[in-house]
Amino acid sequence: MLADRPGSIAATRELLSAEDYVADTQLATSVFLALKLGRPLFVEGEPGTGKTELARVLSRALGAELIRLQCYEGLDIASAAYEWNHARQLLAIRAGEAAGENAATSVDALYNERYLIARPLLRALLPHAVPPVLLIDELDRSDEPFEAFLLELLDEFQITIPEYGVIKATTPPIIIITSNRTREVHDAVKRRCIYQWLDYPDAARELEIVRRRVPRASARLTEQIVSFVHGLRKTDLYKLPGVSETVEWTRALITMDTVALDPATVDTTLGLLLKYQDDVAQVQGAEAARLLAEIARNQEAIR
Repeated sequence: MLADRPGSIAATRELLSAEDYVADTQLATSVFLALKLGRPLFVEGEPGTGKTELARVLSRALGAELIRLQCYEGLDIASAAYEWNHARQLLAIRAGEAAGENAATSVDALYNERYLIARPLLRALLPHAVPPVLLIDELDRSDEPFEAFLLELLDEFQITIPEYGVIKATTPPIIIITSNRTREVHDAVKRRCIYQWLDYPDAARELEIVRRRVPRASARLTEQIVSFVHGLRKTDLYKLPGVSETVEWTRALITMDTVALDPATVDTTLGLLLKYQDDVAQVQGAEAARLLAEIARNQEAIR
């Protein structure tokens, strides 16, 4: 069942690369160790740097189901792990009463798997032909009590249900936790995981990512796009564009039959890169023209 997992760091990079995910050695090492040691992987970084995509790619590469739990403020156990089917339990009680069954016996029989509704965390522990990839996405959006609930899952790959007992995975799922660092996740969670900070890639790696994701884009346009985005990341913006925005912008420009960047095209499509009006207003016009001029000078110098 686990034989198809990569046996080395190099093989891990190749596995990800086959799904067009360009990982550096540090990330490939963390993924390899998480798979080899059976440890959860905690991936933290800015939005749009490929954290969620890593889980998607691993599930495809390993032929495993992706079970995703999207975190949010107020997330509770009933939504994340399990809940009892109270409507069905009530019907069972009434049926038992009608049949003259002992009330206590009837109630005791209500807390079994027939009435248990499995949510993402519990589903990941149930038997699968191939261990699933459990993505706990944007944990920093949830509340601290929910982090405490996760500790048993991360430690023992099990969940204790007071009315039922312990449900433990026969083969542990691959757990990937992501955080955009809108708040600090408790050390107790991080200590149970392999930690990986996912930063913006350098220009060469981002260029490779865009080429793989948008192969129709010409080499010249791709280089201009990556250079422009890297120029933006050096400016004082409220929210810097991530790799996902770079890819999205490239696809949009191809749709518009753009051959090369020009000030007018940049000004009218900045909403694909920047998600705050103050940032768009800051870059439109003179700043965009300056970045394009700098790119042109650099390309001329290379020639």
